[in-house]
Amino acid sequence: MEQVLSRQEASEAVEGAGWRFVLGALLTSVPVGSLARAIGLAADAVAVCGGDADRHLRVDARPERVVFTLQSLEHAAVTTLDVDLALRISAAADKSGLSTEPEIGTGAPRSVQTLEIAIDALDIGGIRAFWRAVLGYTGEAGAEGPEDPLIDPVGQGPAVWFQQMDQARPQRNRIHFDISVPHDEAPRRLEAALAAGGRLVSATRAPAFWVLADQEGNEACITTWQGRDG
Repeated sequence: MEQVLSRQEASEAVEGAGWRFVLGALLTSVPVGSLARAIGLAADAVAVCGGDADRHLRVDARPERVVFTLQSLEHAAVTTLDVDLALRISAAADKSGLSTEPEIGTGAPRSVQTLEIAIDALDIGGIRAFWRAVLGYTGEAGAEGPEDPLIDPVGQGPAVWFQQMDQARPQRNRIHFDISVPHDEAPRRLEAALAAGGRLVSATRAPAFWVLADQEGNEACITTWQGRDG
């Protein structure tokens, strides 16, 4: 029977196979040498996932790499079936002489990650409908409440969520980026951001997230799955 996994369970179940749990999904990247090979591997992944591919698997195939994402569309979470599919895809890649990996410390341009945009608002319910309409977005499965996040229904754009403000903020910085990375990539990303002139605003919620700012005060958060339970 398919069961929803906790963050810890999902992370531990696939880490050794080169996948990472990031923002409610399992992600991995497979370096390839051509688009033809990328499409071939994507086809192999769909084949080993069988009838579950459409409900769980998303694929971004490019000449240099294929990025696989697994998440149950029904539950909007990682399940035991997603873990099984991840291991099948890793086995298929290995059979082709390729390997699934999070691309942490490998010299790759960056690790796997997920980008979100957060909009600070005094009246979330009052602005959510506008952003839903102007972006052409929808709510996640089972989450169409007046304050729930919005997602791109075709999976191309970053998710948008809304953060409650307790008082008006007249300055222009009302949107900040959330960059969700593998838990073992976060220290590297934090160090790089600080070395590039960034400032640590807050680490009180680390390792769930660190709040950073550039030299003009524009904020971004580096986030992981850790520190969110209990």
